[in-house]
Amino acid sequence: METLIPEISRLLNDTLSSEKALIASATDALDHLSRHPDFPLALLAVATGGDSQGLRVAAAAYLKNFIRRSTDENPSLVDRQKFRNQLAQALLQAEPAVLKVLVEAFRCVVVKDFVKDNSWPELVPELRSVIQSSNLISQAKNSQWSTVSALTMLQTILRPFQYFLNPKIQNESVPVQLEIIAKDILVPLQVIFHDFVDKALSFHDPCKDQSQREFEQIILIICKCMYFTVRSYMPPVLGPIIPPFCHDLFRVLDSLNLDSASEDGSLLRLKIAKRGMIVFSALVTRHRKIIDRLIPSLVECAFKIAKQSSNISSVGYLQERIISLAFDVISHVLESGPGWRFISPHFSSLLDSAIFPALMLNQKDILEWEEDAEEYLRKNLPSDLEEISGLAEDLFTARKSAINLLGVIAMSKGPRSTSSTSKRKKGDKSKGKQQESSIGELLVIPFLSKFHMPSHADKSTSKAVLNYYGVLMAYGGLQDFLRERSSEYTATLIRNRVLPLYSSCPFIPYLIATANWLLGELAPCLPQAMSSDVYDSLIKALIMPETNGINCYPVHASAAGAMIGLLENEYVPPDLLSLLQVIVNRITNGDEDESSFLFHLLGTAVESGQNIISAHIPVLISSIVGAVAKHLPPTPDPWPQVVEQGFAALAAIAKTWEASIADEDEEHDDKEWQSGQSSIARSFSSLLQQAWIMPMEPIDAEGSTSLPPSCLDDASTLLGLILRSATNEDEVKELRIPELLAVWSDLIADWHAWEEMEDLAVFDCIHEVANLQRRCDSMNFFVGRIASHTSGLEHSIIEGISTFVTKGITEYPSATWRACLCVHSLLHIPHFSFLTEGVKQSFVSSFTQAAFSHFKILRNKPTGLWKPLLLVISLCYLMYPQNVEQVLEKDEDDGFMTFICGLVHISSSSFDSGLSSASETKLAVITLGKLVERILAFPFKNGEKVLKDCFLSLMEAFLYLKEVKEKEEEEEDGAESEDVDAQSSDEEISDDEDSEDDDQEETHEEFLDRYARAADELSELAEGDIENGVQDIELGSFDDIDVREAIFLLTKQHHQVLLKDQALPLGVIEQLLNAYPEYTLFLQVH
Repeated sequence: METLIPEISRLLNDTLSSEKALIASATDALDHLSRHPDFPLALLAVATGGDSQGLRVAAAAYLKNFIRRSTDENPSLVDRQKFRNQLAQALLQAEPAVLKVLVEAFRCVVVKDFVKDNSWPELVPELRSVIQSSNLISQAKNSQWSTVSALTMLQTILRPFQYFLNPKIQNESVPVQLEIIAKDILVPLQVIFHDFVDKALSFHDPCKDQSQREFEQIILIICKCMYFTVRSYMPPVLGPIIPPFCHDLFRVLDSLNLDSASEDGSLLRLKIAKRGMIVFSALVTRHRKIIDRLIPSLVECAFKIAKQSSNISSVGYLQERIISLAFDVISHVLESGPGWRFISPHFSSLLDSAIFPALMLNQKDILEWEEDAEEYLRKNLPSDLEEISGLAEDLFTARKSAINLLGVIAMSKGPRSTSSTSKRKKGDKSKGKQQESSIGELLVIPFLSKFHMPSHADKSTSKAVLNYYGVLMAYGGLQDFLRERSSEYTATLIRNRVLPLYSSCPFIPYLIATANWLLGELAPCLPQAMSSDVYDSLIKALIMPETNGINCYPVHASAAGAMIGLLENEYVPPDLLSLLQVIVNRITNGDEDESSFLFHLLGTAVESGQNIISAHIPVLISSIVGAVAKHLPPTPDPWPQVVEQGFAALAAIAKTWEASIADEDEEHDDKEWQSGQSSIARSFSSLLQQAWIMPMEPIDAEGSTSLPPSCLDDASTLLGLILRSATNEDEVKELRIPELLAVWSDLIADWHAWEEMEDLAVFDCIHEVANLQRRCDSMNFFVGRIASHTSGLEHSIIEGISTFVTKGITEYPSATWRACLCVHSLLHIPHFSFLTEGVKQSFVSSFTQAAFSHFKILRNKPTGLWKPLLLVISLCYLMYPQNVEQVLEKDEDDGFMTFICGLVHISSSSFDSGLSSASETKLAVITLGKLVERILAFPFKNGEKVLKDCFLSLMEAFLYLKEVKEKEEEEEDGAESEDVDAQSSDEEISDDEDSEDDDQEETHEEFLDRYARAADELSELAEGDIENGVQDIELGSFDDIDVREAIFLLTKQHHQVLLKDQALPLGVIEQLLNAYPEYTLFLQVH
């Protein structure tokens, strides 16, 4: 190891160089050294004793990544016990910059050894001893242990316990490891926590004292430890210390004045307050029995912080987050019986002094409106127009939490009242019955009604405008309350309190934008009769000009978002064509920022009016394509957002066009449709040429500049329509399909950003490529070799596609399913020429390698993904058996046997996620038959048992094939009647669901049961079982095989071997005799 340390140090220093070649060389050398058994220990030595901080941090980072990789791939790669002990010791003595990185490496070891395997029994006792003897707790000046580092280690150990370890279990008990930590460390730590809180609060100037900063850092770490401990579980030994712990937090929170606290000088104190509020939320939502007695103190503390919302415009982000959390705590407390009884008398005060001030327009809003309109919209008027990115916590504003609390208050029930106008007759239990009114009716709506709508004379920043902004925000938080009222109630509210704003002159942009958002939020609550008035108001806002120099981008964007909500609520404007023309004109003549959300609105408008718009799409499409093309960059740079939104709109329009045609089968082949399809295809082809081909033409042939993979999913949708429209070779040439496919195959071959929704159209397009090749099979563009724009090397279109499919086989579950389906389509493309036979064999080897490597990862746990992976290998084996055997045996000893056993399992009647469609079953039967012949011809070790299992699965699958074929024929015959029955059934179910009583509060046990079921569903999704439906696969020439004849001949020729020693159970024999009487001769003999 001593010789490794200087070499690793040198290589790590090289990785910090600015020379790419040196970095690449050093990285390769480090990867080679990582195979040495002492490598992690040497790397740890550099991380703790390197010459410079940069070197030490680099070593810690490399160690972190190495541990993650080695834990996943080869857990026994290092001497874990020796290494983990040295890592823990290094963690306790590392400087802060290195400590921050090393804890991530330590966490990987903890999760494996301590949490999952429970194989580190000495960890907790040794850590307890270290904490007790650390510098700030023992107060020994010469202590070798840092209290901060020791508690950071404790925090790292506890972090995995914040989630249920076995979420599928309804009432999972507290893990033993967590019980031990709570008993041996957390309970004794409460005394230290209390002492440190006393010390921290005793300082008068928190900005200048180093000791106080250390005390506050320790308080913060302990708060995080408690949060990780109680977020899901509650060790019983913690019950007695929760009240004193909370009271200490109350003291810290009471010491805060958010208005005067600066994030620089009071950063740690503010972080403690934030973490404390998060702990309170966890305790209230998960452990109410323990926290009930603390409700008065907790509510008082949260009230004090929430009422500082009046200063929201002058405080920093962290202070606002604390206020936001205070509102959240009150919301959680309010949902419990004791909490409601304590808070309800203070509703008026809470609404007036805390909630409404947070909703009002403030100077920070106005400044953000002008300086960063997108951020203003994201925080205050969120809609489906923008994708949430960055830190999600940025969205947790005090205003949003106040709106949420207002909604909870409005939905809570008020005091019971008895009607004075009715007297209960004797025996009549219905009259005189006490009725409940909601707080929304009794308090919230009357409170908001006292704020009058601004007059024409009010300026944009007048008190009336600031207040009415808050009123509109408040209405937006009352969706659940308004859903329980009649639609006319909501319509009256909108008609009297919102729509008049659109008739005022001049417009007040701040109020109009908020009103737009409100109309979008309440769209589901509005009666259809009122949708026309709302639509007219939103049109006014969409084309509203700038007023008094105020930027109107938020007004236009929020109007577009609200119109999308209205359209999705099944409102179709009578002048929809006019709307589309207005949108296209504004896109063409407007600025780039507004075009982005207008494209989104355009796509939704076309989808909502499919029956009205579809006939006009061919006319509109050229204008829309032109608007998108205007923003395309002339060079191969990443596309701007407006182009991405434009492609999304065009993809939506393409789907709408094809869906409308699918609904009109009788007119599908008429000349008008053909003309429209050709027009759309030409427009799309022109756009893709400008996007993909033209930017590359000026580039030197020797250059390696590549196109960005922008909008690959939407572009694939457009390309798919182009491919479907081409019916002959002349159209293929006219649309420049070979050139487009060449670039597209190059793009997908280099695709790395695998995401479920981003890849779907690519897989669909691959099937269309295969279909086109079948229609125009005399053209050789599919296998012709072209120069890649990325590498300059020549490759064919099918090679690029196959590269993508090979990668997809090893990706997330849905990609695996889709990629495997594509393999069947690609390998069955007709007329692979003799010259490309070698290419086809290489594809088979690549597909086999990818499918088998993925199967090996999953083989210890049967899952739905077994089937598509093994069927891909089956197809490859039928085509090139020797190649496949070589790949499987090269990949792993007995790899071929592993494949056989896997196929036997999925073909067995006992496998839950087994064969489903006739095509799947036929492929399995043919493959099993070939495997039986292979084993008979070339026996191998343990071959007799494998042969028996293989033959049994073959006969079970053979019987199932007959069954599934008969079932599919019956389904085809009765499809129409079943559709009617299903519709009736759905209506009955819907009626039953509507009649259920939804007012019952969910119990703790019901919550845990729902949580467990949701975890089980998520687990199935992660494992791929979610797509374990009927999958029809391409069989090609194998579909012509007479399976009944082939299996009969196989059995007849080898029945003395295959049927000896009761190879088949009696049940299978009986089914065979009933289904295929010709087997009587063989089966009766045996």
